[in-house]
Amino acid sequence: MSNHGGLHPAEAFPEAARHEVLKPQQRANLRNVTHTIRAKRANVVGELPYWQQLRDLGAATKDASLANLSERLLQLEASVRARGGHVHWARDAREARELVAQIAQQHQVRELIKVKSITSDEIELNLALEQRGIHAIETDLAELIVQLSHDRPSHILVPAIHRNRAEIQALFNAELPGEGQLPDDPAALAGAARRYLRQKFLTTKMAVSGVNFAVAETGTVCVVESEGNGRMCVTLPEVLVSIMGIEKVLEKVEDLSVFMELLPRSSTAERMNPYNSFWTGVTPGDGPQEFHLILLDNGRTNVLADEFGRQTLRCIRCSACLNVCPVYERAGGHAYGSVYPGPIGAILTPQLLGMHDKNANTLPGASSLCGACYDVCPVKINIPQVLIYLRSEANFQKGLTAEAVAMKGMKFVMSEGWRFEGALKLARVGQGPLVRGDAITTLPGLLGGWTQTRDLRPFPQESFRDWWKTRDKNYAAPPAVVQKAEEGPDRPQKDEGGKFSAEPPREETP
Repeated sequence: MSNHGGLHPAEAFPEAARHEVLKPQQRANLRNVTHTIRAKRANVVGELPYWQQLRDLGAATKDASLANLSERLLQLEASVRARGGHVHWARDAREARELVAQIAQQHQVRELIKVKSITSDEIELNLALEQRGIHAIETDLAELIVQLSHDRPSHILVPAIHRNRAEIQALFNAELPGEGQLPDDPAALAGAARRYLRQKFLTTKMAVSGVNFAVAETGTVCVVESEGNGRMCVTLPEVLVSIMGIEKVLEKVEDLSVFMELLPRSSTAERMNPYNSFWTGVTPGDGPQEFHLILLDNGRTNVLADEFGRQTLRCIRCSACLNVCPVYERAGGHAYGSVYPGPIGAILTPQLLGMHDKNANTLPGASSLCGACYDVCPVKINIPQVLIYLRSEANFQKGLTAEAVAMKGMKFVMSEGWRFEGALKLARVGQGPLVRGDAITTLPGLLGGWTQTRDLRPFPQESFRDWWKTRDKNYAAPPAVVQKAEEGPDRPQKDEGGKFSAEPPREETP
């Protein structure tokens, strides 16, 4: 099967987005689904009068765990091992892939089933296993669609959001064994996927999952999903391997209750998630008899060391930020080139890879900075703030560019009033050849990018400063009024002619 794609974007966001925005069917699919999800989310969030306090608690809980991350991870390791599980540490994607492959080979596994896991996509697990002769089967319906179509996910929560019903019908008829005459009815399509997967659930020896949360004090691991396929994966096979980003650890079981309220409302717009699976180590005769937990770094300690950017590690992968982002709605998830699309991907991917990555460092520019993503984030990640911070880092990586020189010039001009006024006068004169009617439609040279998709308004013949100096004398308050205003709280009033009066307002007697 195809590789889902990892963290490294194949091309810079501006170039990738130009291709994606030219797909009208995809834009229609994205608009329909994201608008539906965010409207439902607003309803269920509005039911909780303490929602903002819950967001504060979620952010504080994650920050507390991150502040003591080393201690929490060592406690988690001890708890898992005490209950019969195995714990492995992976510094990067290569080590994590190698660990999964070794476990599969030890059990002579040639086929395994997978719970939907964006972390396994991050490390490009499927491709690595395929190269070892091990076939990984996605059991989440949307992930299965993506896998069968040799495609890449375009959304954190609904990876096949860019596909419509007709496309899925054609895909299942061509790819699913024993099918070929399926209608485009959603129930029929889901039923076909169920028939295909049921045999895999009952016959496959090994499963791989991600981890939504893990509890340090008990060694409990949690997977949250909506279809029940994940429940089949973590209970039926003999061997279970769970890959967990190290930022997912919490201190106590009680901490889970916060996120069991925040996550379903922010992701699927539900009051309670349909399937929440919790397991602790190994129980003889019940569930998998061999459990492996892989603790994945893959750049996360670098993010943690960044005092300004570490708030990104609070993310619980709810995808609420994607559903409100105007850039994501138009460009789609594939434009980001990473398994983490949308606003959270625009800050998480370059942080995990490092701003030296030539394509990842374009992602902080993939946002309108409207602030909608911050408003809906259940753990209050200030995404616009981090975007601006990363943009400055990206500019630093580029060194002395034409943009940097231009910004320094602007700073010099705008630091003194007389320079700014002089620059405006020169601009009014110099714009003459560029003005067509009431707009500037084309700029020369490096400035041409500004007018590729927009027209600019020309500088007015009279600036605000000039107007202020020559405005109607009637608007200037007489000295007596100014003196009276400085002496007491009474404010000058206008008379019937619109002029200020030096007389203070009089109180009426009843």
